[in-house]
Amino acid sequence: MFSGQIEFEPSATLTSSKRSDQRADDGPDQNPGQNLDQPFASQLDFSCHISDRLQLRVLQLRDAPELFALIDTNRDYLREWLSWLHTTQTVDDTKHFIRQIRRRARNSEGFAAAIFYDNAIAGVIDIHDVTPCDKKASIGYWLAQSEQGKGLMSNACKAIVDYGFQHLNLNRISILCATGNSRSQAIPKRLGFNYEGTLREAQWIETHFVDHEVYSLLRREWSPFTAE
Repeated sequence: MFSGQIEFEPSATLTSSKRSDQRADDGPDQNPGQNLDQPFASQLDFSCHISDRLQLRVLQLRDAPELFALIDTNRDYLREWLSWLHTTQTVDDTKHFIRQIRRRARNSEGFAAAIFYDNAIAGVIDIHDVTPCDKKASIGYWLAQSEQGKGLMSNACKAIVDYGFQHLNLNRISILCATGNSRSQAIPKRLGFNYEGTLREAQWIETHFVDHEVYSLLRREWSPFTAE
């Protein structure tokens, strides 16, 4: 569906209006002018142009109403595999989440990005459990039911993997998928991740535990992706 190189927008090229949006969200950056080429630089400025129809951008407070509406519309669909839906009941809950992840991004501990398809939020992808000393991190994601089957998540994950190895100097990226969640498992398999094993009863979802399958990709196994 898409073609061409995945393009990242470094912090130095952000416009003043974008920085004003960030200050309105949660105060001024603690590390202004950092270069994303430096390992574990601030990730508040992350954005990625994948195609004319598909982009990624770190979540901002102004995204809260749209993001909450998407979650609420897809609540029944998402609750099979996501454990946090009971804590997201209002727009204010979503604002609290965005504030949390923006603090994490400011501290170079990972970030959550909105997946924009045709200028509307279609889902979220994040990089978390960042461990600079061990040069490793994990990726998580979810996508609205109506946007499945368009290649959006595969391309979003490609972008995050490239960013992790190119800009965060990672050596290992992992993806954990619930056993039985075939759509989620298809992503790391498609991107050449290696299955490492299963974590038993790794997550509690409403009434039961689910196992997690562990997939990983190492820097020496990676080559930069192109969008499909």
